[in-house]
This record gives sequence, structure tokens and C-alpha cells, in this order.
Amino acid sequence: AVLLATNPLSTMALRAAIRQIGRKSFAQRAFAAEAAAVESPSFPEYVLRAPTTDVTTMTDSGLRVASETVMGSETATVGVWIDAGSRYETAKNNGAAHFLEHMAFKGTAKRTQQELEVEIENMGGHLNAYTSREQTVYFAKVFKSDVGKAVEILSDILLNSKLEPGAIDRERDTILREMTEVNKKQEELVLDHLHATAFQGTGLGRTILGPEENIRSLSKGDLEDYINTHYTADRMVIAGAGAVDHAELCDLASKHFGNLPKADAGSVAVAPEPAVFTGSDIRIRFDNEKQAHVAIAFEGASWTSEYAFPLMLLQTMLGQYDRASGVGTSAATRLGQELAQHECANSMSAFNTCYKDTGLFGVYGVADDNKLDDMMFYIMNNMVRLVHTPSDEEVERAKFTLKSTMLMALDGHTNVCEDIGRQMLTYGRRMTTAEIFSRIDAVSTADIRATAAKFINDEDHALAAVGGIYELPDYNWIRRHSYWLRY
Repeated sequence: AVLLATNPLSTMALRAAIRQIGRKSFAQRAFAAEAAAVESPSFPEYVLRAPTTDVTTMTDSGLRVASETVMGSETATVGVWIDAGSRYETAKNNGAAHFLEHMAFKGTAKRTQQELEVEIENMGGHLNAYTSREQTVYFAKVFKSDVGKAVEILSDILLNSKLEPGAIDRERDTILREMTEVNKKQEELVLDHLHATAFQGTGLGRTILGPEENIRSLSKGDLEDYINTHYTADRMVIAGAGAVDHAELCDLASKHFGNLPKADAGSVAVAPEPAVFTGSDIRIRFDNEKQAHVAIAFEGASWTSEYAFPLMLLQTMLGQYDRASGVGTSAATRLGQELAQHECANSMSAFNTCYKDTGLFGVYGVADDNKLDDMMFYIMNNMVRLVHTPSDEEVERAKFTLKSTMLMALDGHTNVCEDIGRQMLTYGRRMTTAEIFSRIDAVSTADIRATAAKFINDEDHALAAVGGIYELPDYNWIRRHSYWLRY
């Protein structure tokens, strides 16, 4: 548009207006540049230049292949992550996923158990598996020249396992011995009890190994039913890290996993039993023991919740403490300092366990039988303190600590491969380190207070305790200390 001004006064006014518009425009540009400088995260080069994760979904089956190539690496980890675990079982077949993990190494149509072991040994490789409440994983660590052979072996043990009745019967005793060893580890035992009471009557409340009666009674038919229901292409991710080529990995997956059963078109996806959190406790008292193991938890958030990262920071702010470490009152967190100062705990560790639709956030502590009352007071007081008075300094320190912990957790191809597989199943993609750091940096002190208020303040809790717990306060005492009376 062209403005014509014939009057001198109008011309002067027009020039003044243009100058004012120019100053405003410059100020707006300067503010925008300043805001961009503030909002743009400044990350180290090793974060910004981290290797990318390539993801391909097979159009014919829905099988996903995800990998991170590390140039110059001579070894690789490849594995199969399956969206199925003990949570997907029923009371009747609880333990089937873990039983299948054992049976996978007992021989296939192509290889006997001994031939499988010798082949892996001759490769200088490592073949392993594990089962969790929501995932089952089979993976191999090999030289880069053996990646193709490793993928073929993984497909063989997953798709062609013989499940011979005699091998099943022999494996029952092995799993029962494993159960005995697990029950000797107090931390695992207490956390199993915690899940059992927090999610009582639901799939998350069942143990991964299953009850003894199921281990003794699971049949070949039960295991085959579990495979046919849950081992479908759309529920699997082939993940690789290290000396892997993504295009080659896709070809190997198509070749060896091309016959995976597919979900029926229009069928309803197999969903886990909904988790229902119940405020409750379970106490197993042994007066002849001088120590007690206690886990207290509030209902947490799912992997995809907006509260996931604030809860990670809350966990870091509570931290961990071990009397044997010698750190003492120089512990990094307020809770650790107070437990050391008053000598009322032998060790303490905060935890934040996420699942698809819920989670558990809490503290695990070990104390002498006559120090439980004091330990619970300081644990509850410090958890509730985060609702009211977390400091900016605490939050910033927790951010740095959480970032370094996450980076150290990615040290090694196996850890990277595990991260890829887990994130693909939980998020449907893999977040870059830069994105994770940005999400951590975006959490403010006000967000910490709001998250603590939602999950801790005046909320029901679940508790599991084993050992000399005669001084452990009752449920109502702990429930009363989940909030402060402030006037």
C-alpha cells in the first residue's frame, strides 16, 4: 500500500509513525531472538551428534525393526523384545512366560541343546533372555561377522522350540531352585510382596516365576497357547546396536521372522488386565532377625504420562544412601543426610517403576529392628517435604544427576539395544538423548511440587515389610504422615 501525504504536518506525523513502527519491529525481533536464545537448549556435542535410531515397520506383518549403528564397532547386540510378560497371564497359567524363557534353550527342530550351546561358544557369543512383568526379551552379543547367524538362532529358539514333555518336567526342578534362590534375596522378595499387595487381584500383582503349584502343573499345551496368543509379529521388535547395518537387519528379520503369525485383521488386541492400586500392607515378621526390609510406595504414573519425568526427578531428589559407603552426612540428598545423621537406616533407595497404565513410586529401606520408627519418620517427612518446600537448587542438582545416570545407563551396545527395544514397546518410538534432556530441563520447581502433591500428599500407600518389624509403625500412623497440617 502507498500512503500519500500532501500536508507537511501529515508528512512529519507519518515519518514519526514509521520510526515508531521500526523501533517496535526491532524490539520484537530482539525479544524473539533473546527468547529463542533462552529456550534453545545448549547440549554438548556428544548429545547432539549421538547416533540416530533407524526404525522400519514391515508392511506385511507389522513387525518392527529398530537399530543404532556405531561406526568402527567390532561387536553387536541383537535381540527380540516381545510385548508380553507375567502381567498378561492368568492365575491358571501364571509363570508361563518365564517357563518359555527356560525352554527356549532346550533344543529346537534344527538344534539340540548341546548343539546350540556349542554353536554359541564357537562364535564367542553370548545368548541370554529375561522376563519382566510386561516384556519378554531374547538377545545375543556377537562379533559383527556373526550378526546374521545370531538373528537366525534367535528366530530358531523362538519359533521352533520343541517343548518336549520330558524337558519340561526336568526344567520344573530348575525353576523351583531358582525360586528358592530368589526368595533368599530380600529385596526381590519384598518388592514381589509390594506388587502383590498394591495390585492385589490383578495381573501386576502376580509374580514373574508364578506359584509353585503352577510350575509343577504347566503343560506343553499351556505353553503353546501362550505362544499362539502373544508371540505375534505386531507385538515384537527386532532391535540391534553396535556393528549392525539397518538394511541388512531388516533383510534378516524378513528372512527369519517372515513366518511369524500375524494378528487377525479387525481383531481386538490382547490387552493386559487393568491395574487397580489398593492401599494396603503385608507384614512378614521374624522376631529372631535383627534387620528389617521395608518398601513403601504410592501409585505412580505410566511410561507415557506427563508426570513420568517429574517423578524421575522426585526419585533422584530422594536419592539413595548406604551406611557402608562411608559417605555419611555428606550424602547428596536431604533424606540420605538425615538418615546418616540420626543413624536410623543401613541403606535406602528411592524407586520409580513405570508400567503401561500405572506405576509405583516409593522408597526401599533397610534398618535395624529397633530403628524402624525413626527411619519411617524421616522417609515420610522427606517425601511430604517435596510437596511444600523443594528448593530450586535441589531440582537443578537432580536434573544433572538424572542426566548423567541416563547417559551412564547407555554405556555399551547391550544397554543401548535394551533401551531401543524397551522404548519401541512403551513409546512406539525411541526418544533421542537431546529430547530426553529437553524434557528434563522443562520441569520446574513448581512442577515438582504439583507432582508430589498429586502422588504423595494425603494419598493411600502400599507397604511390604519382612524381618524384625515389631517396631514398624502401623498403617494408620504412616497414612497420617502422608501430609502436613499447615495453618
